[in-house]
Amino acid sequence: MKKKISILMIILVFFLLLDLNHRQKHQQSLYASVFSALQQETYYIHIDLDDQILYLFKDGKVQKKYPVSSGKQSSPSPLGTWKIISKANWGEGFGGSWLGLNVPWGKYGIHGTKEPWAIGQSVSRGCIRMYNSDAKELRNIVPIGTHVTIVKGIYGPFGSYFRSLEPGDRGADVFIVQKKLKELRYYHGYVDGIYGEGMKYAIHQFQKDHQLTIQNKITSAMYKKMGFFPFE
Repeated sequence: MKKKISILMIILVFFLLLDLNHRQKHQQSLYASVFSALQQETYYIHIDLDDQILYLFKDGKVQKKYPVSSGKQSSPSPLGTWKIISKANWGEGFGGSWLGLNVPWGKYGIHGTKEPWAIGQSVSRGCIRMYNSDAKELRNIVPIGTHVTIVKGIYGPFGSYFRSLEPGDRGADVFIVQKKLKELRYYHGYVDGIYGEGMKYAIHQFQKDHQLTIQNKITSAMYKKMGFFPFE
């Protein structure tokens, strides 16, 4: 009997590892296809928040690398692929340069800083900060319409971990959860990346239907019920 159980456990572990490998390959394939599509553009920007580096590509090749600062845990930078929709010579805390992004849940952009010593750290309210000279150089190079990808961690738009989302939270993770709840016909509002009343109602309905504790927080148990896992 013990021998049979051991064999079953080995088979189970094998299939779990096989599924995990499939998820990893799917994620890598997805990123590769997006990356390949962006390479067709003259200019595009790739920002890796794990390394706090902004890569400027031209015709598919890295032209420049700039150190940056990103959002802190309570105000994360918007993960995903965006477009530059505005450029300006803003002063004060923006260091003289601003490149605005088309993020639906707030005003985010790439800009200079009055705190150059903080470059390389996660300290901003969500924007990408650069040294003032670097921000000015970037602003002068890339045109409006340039794509910007911002990535972090192994959880795709969720970054390095799943946040326990609460009312008032904003971000790429909120945006993705709204999309999922909309696909599942629980959420009927605008997908804007902001956890508001409509999203709260949808969450409560989902929790009720899936025998979860009814609460405002989105916990790891609810993420799993919605089908969110690492590498997905």
